[in-house]
Amino acid sequence: MKAIKCDSVVRLLFSVLVLALAALAGPVLAQKVDRPIVHVGDWWQFAIYSGPTPINPYLVWVVTSITADGIKGTESDKPLSLTLDLNNIDSPRRSSSDLRLLSFPLEIGKQWTFADNYVLKDSGETGRSEIDVMVVSYEKVLVPAGEFDAFKLEAKGSYNGSAGNGRITQWSYWYAPVAHAIVKEEFKPTGHDVSVITQLEKFYVQP
Repeated sequence: MKAIKCDSVVRLLFSVLVLALAALAGPVLAQKVDRPIVHVGDWWQFAIYSGPTPINPYLVWVVTSITADGIKGTESDKPLSLTLDLNNIDSPRRSSSDLRLLSFPLEIGKQWTFADNYVLKDSGETGRSEIDVMVVSYEKVLVPAGEFDAFKLEAKGSYNGSAGNGRITQWSYWYAPVAHAIVKEEFKPTGHDVSVITQLEKFYVQP
């Protein structure tokens, strides 16, 4: 009788342990997110810095319309076009043929490659980049808008532009499902000592 009770206790403890481990591992191992549902009126405010120097401390995206072909809006009151996956097509700063930083659904280990013909409007530079992207982890990231659970993605590749050619080896960014946005991006251009960092400052998305 005692042996039966002891065996039952062992099985109960084992079951509790398995459930506890599953609870801890589940959010990380099973984490997957689909394309966010974006609404007219959603907005995000970003700040872009290169070291302590602000490149653009007040950059605001506002959604004005959504169709089957993509998302229209404004970037600091100028026209903005995005894909349904929230990738840039045309903005006051850049035009892109296929800048696929996000490809939903996202999950750890997912990889994709894209080739983008771009125009950097501030400098007039044109070129083509070929980039490999991988979702490497799901972790917490802290930015001025708050602390978020986010997918960390890393991009590497090459570019061939009117201002020169080079490799891209240090490019990381974090997508937070709650914010429906890349909340942080760190990009270190080849040959530069300082990274360009973009962070989410404020946002509003409808439930």
